[in-house]
Parts: sequence; C-alpha cells; structure tokens
Amino acid sequence: MLTTRFVTGAPNWVDLGMRDVDRATAFYRGLFGWDLESAGPDSGGYGFFRLAGKTTAGGMRTTPEQGPPSWTVYFQSSDADATAQAAERAGGKVLMPPDDVMDKGRMAVLADRAGVTFGIWQPAALRGLDLAGDPGSLCWVELHTPDIAAAAAFYHSVLGLETSAMPFPGGTYTCLNPSEGGEDAMFGGAVPLADDPTEPEAYWLPYFAVTDADAVVSRAGELGGTVRMPATSVEGVGRLAKLSDPDGAHFAVLSNTPPQP
Repeated sequence: MLTTRFVTGAPNWVDLGMRDVDRATAFYRGLFGWDLESAGPDSGGYGFFRLAGKTTAGGMRTTPEQGPPSWTVYFQSSDADATAQAAERAGGKVLMPPDDVMDKGRMAVLADRAGVTFGIWQPAALRGLDLAGDPGSLCWVELHTPDIAAAAAFYHSVLGLETSAMPFPGGTYTCLNPSEGGEDAMFGGAVPLADDPTEPEAYWLPYFAVTDADAVVSRAGELGGTVRMPATSVEGVGRLAKLSDPDGAHFAVLSNTPPQP
C-alpha cells in the first residue's frame, strides 16, 4: 500500500487538470473534504488540495489544447533528466522536458510506449504528498495498458519497477513495486485493457482511500460525478468503485486496503 515513505520509482505526487476549477473544487470538497489553496503568486495558477491542512494532491486549470481533464500520477526520480532520457531510449516520449519548479523540485511529463502519460518528480524543498494511504488520500495506482509485458519492460528500464503475479478472482493480477523495498513496498498494479471493459483507453488510474465506498459512490452522483463502475467487493482487496468527476476526470476509490504480498 502506498505510504509517504517515498522511494525512487514510487508515486509521490498526483495532480488534476481541471476545466472548471470552482466546480471541481466543490466536487472534491464534498467527496473527500479537500480544500484548494493557491501555491503562490509565482505558481501559474497551480494549487494544492488539502485535507486538514495536509496536501493530498495538486491541481490547476487546463485548456482544451492541453487535452481533456484528467489525473496525472508522478513517480519519484533521483534525476529527472536521466529518467527522461531513459524513457526516450525505452521507446517513450518526453511531453514536457525536465524543468525546475521554483525551489520545490524538478519535474517532467513523459509518455510510455503505449502513449500513457505520467509525470516524474525529483524532490527538493517539496518531497511529495503529505498524506498517502489514509482516507481521502492516494492509496494505489493502476496502469491500464494493451500489453503488460511491454509496459513492465518499459517501467523497469525507466523507473526500476518490478512486477509480481498475485492470484485474483478470474486469473492473476500484476502487482508493481519499486526496486527499493521489494514487494513490501507494493503500490499498484497493471491490468490488460482487454480484461477490463470499463477502461477503453490506456492510462494510469489513481485510487483514493475511503472508509465507505458505497457512501462515496452515492455522494459522487449527488455532486455531479459519474459512476463508471459501482462499488464492488473484491476478495482480499476491499470494496472499490470507479468514478469520474463533473469534468470527466477518471479516478477510483477503495475502502480497506489493496492486495498485500
């Protein structure tokens, strides 16, 4: 399960591209109790979603030219420039070259071989999220991809990620962990697109921990969101649901804990 003991290769940030900032802020405030605070006058409109004063995500307004509203998962890198170069060597693309974010850190936005967007964050003054794994915060990430083997090879060469197979209802689930910490540091999984009719395209799906998935699903509908998959119990995992916010950004919620090794 994801924690704030961030290591190289593990997710350490997540942010939301919003079309309507006020509408999105109201939605996530009503769903998770988040408030959006400006990152400062030099931040270009970027803000921090906070829960009880602790940062759970980032976000800013994006234009249609930047693509549809969506969540982006960032992975910790000790050298953003080297990671970007490794992505290109592995057949991926650099969508936004490494750049310093004031004194906070260095970031880049990349795409894997299948065109899936993800970010990298090289920490400086800002190490990462203040909360992870607690209710209302990021707890798991899941890659939906057309080719598990190709994706595993890409992320191993770029981020050092390792995979393991776990028995799962109907088959096996491919789990992901950073090289540092082994399977005890497991933070996510990978799913073939062909096995999940709820996911028509390849992308990283963030999961946020909740105490009651059913109540969150009901609340999301009241707040203008869409239920893409109703709350479902998965043995050994918990109860999960897939949602989208009023702008159409996809995410999931999970009560209890993700699978453990």
